Amino acid sequence: MRAAVIVFPGSNCDRDIAIALQQSTGKPTKMVWHQDTDIPDVDLIAVPGGFSYGDYLRCGAMAAHSPVMREVKRRVEKGVRVLAVCNGFQIVTEAGLLPGVLMRNRNLKYICKDVHLKVEDSQSAFTAKYKVGDVIRIPIGHAEGNYFADEETLERLESEGRVAFRYCTPNGDVTADANPNGSQHNIAGVFNASRTVLGMMPHPERLADPKLGGNDGRAVFDALVETLA
Repeated sequence: MRAAVIVFPGSNCDRDIAIALQQSTGKPTKMVWHQDTDIPDVDLIAVPGGFSYGDYLRCGAMAAHSPVMREVKRRVEKGVRVLAVCNGFQIVTEAGLLPGVLMRNRNLKYICKDVHLKVEDSQSAFTAKYKVGDVIRIPIGHAEGNYFADEETLERLESEGRVAFRYCTPNGDVTADANPNGSQHNIAGVFNASRTVLGMMPHPERLADPKLGGNDGRAVFDALVETLA
């Protein structure tokens, strides 16, 4: 599997996700600058976390209009997978690749800690190494992770099985107390209609190696390799 990571001014997780991808693929990860208008021939594009353009205007809003995003959209139309993490999730929603928006956290504060996620899907290229109902531990680090969509959109996401992960307790209970940011339906990650784009606020690359304190996130990258190889 060949992978590329988009790099925006203000990205701070681009190298992290590139290393996680390289560990799973065994191949160097291409780094693509935001002003580039072309992307190498790859199977996966990662839109990383960070503070693109300093989070000015609105998180992800400026990055969504970077020249490279036009090519990302074209690749999505051709079926290339896109993994968008944290600020990347904000960027792809602003770009219209995923429904909904990411708003300020419920407590209006930046949150950086490990959370538990309940796996809601095991049929996508991103989640094929998990089982439905698995509880995994993944770090978050965001101030705008509160997923919001109108009721019609939420009903469509639920009915079409497009919720990938939900915030939960260590026992797998989806509760208000387990929701760190106020996201509707405890949503931590969603797919597009064709399930080729996954946006998620938690950072799987930050727990993809036992040296980091755990490897619950490694399955995302291994699943992509197994599915797209």
